Order: sequence, then structure tokens, then C-alpha cells
Amino acid sequence: MNSQTTLDSIKKSLVALKMPRALELLDATLRQVEQGESSWVEALDRLLLEEQTLRDNRRTRTALRMARLSAIKTLAGFDFAFQPSLDRNRILALAELKFIERAEVVHLLGPPGTGKSHLATALAVEAVKAGKSVAFATLAEIVTSLAKAEREGTLRERIRFLARASLLVVDEIGYLPVVPGGGNLFFQLVNARYEKGAMILTSNRGFAEWGEVFGDQVVATALLDRLLHHAVVIQIEGSSYRMRQHADLVPETVRPRTIANPQAGPKRRGRPPLRKPQDQQSG
Repeated sequence: MNSQTTLDSIKKSLVALKMPRALELLDATLRQVEQGESSWVEALDRLLLEEQTLRDNRRTRTALRMARLSAIKTLAGFDFAFQPSLDRNRILALAELKFIERAEVVHLLGPPGTGKSHLATALAVEAVKAGKSVAFATLAEIVTSLAKAEREGTLRERIRFLARASLLVVDEIGYLPVVPGGGNLFFQLVNARYEKGAMILTSNRGFAEWGEVFGDQVVATALLDRLLHHAVVIQIEGSSYRMRQHADLVPETVRPRTIANPQAGPKRRGRPPLRKPQDQQSG
């Protein structure tokens, strides 16, 4: 078999194995080998690495779509200098994703525009890149989907679906009123994930206000009982990043205020204290 026939056979094999990147680079790689710029082992390693990178990028794009992330944000794109109250090292520690392994809940609290959703999205992106399954939605979207499932008799299946993700991000808690019965539906989801799956929650309201947010103090207390048991609470204080260029035009009465007493939750009873790793703070 001559070299051209062998080359054609290799290309057919690459097509059959669905390795388009390796096929694309094959001729250039062979020329490098022939010119002594690369050994056969190095050439093969480069081809396989390029193909693996292509597949990883494709998998990540698909996973990001499945996670329903409306926009892709990264930690590199977050302006930590604009929010000096935020501990950069603590956020980077969360990006190591150990909180997902421990099935913890990360609370990002702060006024509108302070970067809560950006950070939640960036951590979700890191989880996707690490091969974790992620689901992202606002509280209003989740409650709406659960209410629809309840009407259609598929609530159990919907909760089971949302409970499967390694990380569930619930954005914008407190921005819109929760419909009657919505708090109870959300509690069922939280209860299904309790100590089984990690969550990231963003809210512009302190825990003491959750009774008002969910329209039911009993439900709010039950929610916080689970959401603060294994919790990392991060308070972001500062001005809105989106309104930074027009801050002087905003009336003082509607400027963001620091959330008071974010740790105000139900008293714990009957459970042993949680170990406290370096990047963890119980609520």
C-alpha cells in the first residue's frame, strides 16, 4: 500500500470516527513531520489534543444552552474594584466548586445592580466547564413552571427533573411577588434538593423579609430552615454597576440600600453544627 493510499485510509477513518478537527489538521501536521519540525508522537498528540478541545468546547456550548443561561458571564469579566465590599478570594474559592460536592447553598445578597446575577452566572459557567449539570432560572420562572406542572398533574416529574441538576441557580428572589401557593411549590423543590444538590440563590431582600416575599411566614421559615443549614452567605454592599455613570441623576430615595441583618433566619434546633471549611460561612 503506497503512502497516498494509506493517507486516504486514515482520512476515511477520521471521518468514520467523527474527528473533523484532526481531519482538518492532518495534511499540515504531516508536512511538519516530513520537514522535521515535529516527531510522529508529537504530531499524534497534537491532533488528539485539538480534537479533544473541539469536543470539549462543543459539549460546553450544548451544556450552557441546556442550562438556559440567558447571557454568558465570567469571573474574569467581573469588576471587583467597583465592589470593594466583596472578598475576591472568597468568590474564587467558590469557583473551585467544592460547594457543589458538599451540596451547599450559596446566597448572594445585595441591592439591584451590584453583580449578584453576574457572579451566579459566572459560577454556573465554571460548573458547566467542569462537566457539572446546571439549571438556571429566575424564581418567577421556576414557580410558573411548577404551577403549570401542578395543573397538568406532572408536578412530581417536574420537581424530579429540577432536582437532578448538580447545581440549580435561582435568580431574582424578591424582585417580583410570588403568586399564591408559589411558596409552597418552591418549598417542595427545595426540600427535594436538600442535602442532595447545590444551589445558588440571588436576592435583593434580607432573610427577615422572606415572609413578605413569599406571602407566607410559615413557608418562608420552612424554606430558610433548609436553605441556611448548609449555607454560604455573601453580602454585596455598594452602588449599581449599571447606573454608575448616571448615579447623580437617581433620586436619593430610590438609591440602593444595604440589606439589613441578612442572617436573620429561623433558629436551628436538633441538627449538629456543620463543619466550617475556609470558604464557608453558615447563615
